[in-house]
Amino acid sequence: MWAILMPVWNIPRRGFEQLFERVPEPKPDFERIWLLTGGNPRVLSLLYRARWNVDEVVRSLIASKRLDVLARSLSADEREWIADALEDPDSLVARERIPLMDKLVELNLLVDAIAYRDPSLWVDEPPPERDLELGIGKHVAWQTPLHREAVRCALGNGVGAEKLLNTE
Repeated sequence: MWAILMPVWNIPRRGFEQLFERVPEPKPDFERIWLLTGGNPRVLSLLYRARWNVDEVVRSLIASKRLDVLARSLSADEREWIADALEDPDSLVARERIPLMDKLVELNLLVDAIAYRDPSLWVDEPPPERDLELGIGKHVAWQTPLHREAVRCALGNGVGAEKLLNTE
């Protein structure tokens, strides 16, 4: 084999903060950006290019992932299961919910390959065991908090993503 391929997910807080420091001013407070990105450099780039307009990035995620189509395709049970997963993504790790989890993984909204937190499998440090504020469960995690918010908005339960950046 020429290479061993392993997925790269979000980077740990310390490394993400070092990256954020290199972003030109003006920029929002680091803590707010951390809570929106969960350490995802691509989403940091999207926010920067959108001049920190969170609603624009959420609308872009909804459009690119066709979340409006997803929302219309869901049964009442699936809507309830996603509502549960917005609070705790591990709620999808149940026999009857796994097909929905797989659909969200296929759309690159969820990550289900984080169960192994052996430090040798991660570039820096493994993700925390659980961090529900960032949408990280023990077995499943939202790609980023903004991905979770895009799903919430597509289902009509959003709080207005811009408020996520502007709240104190």
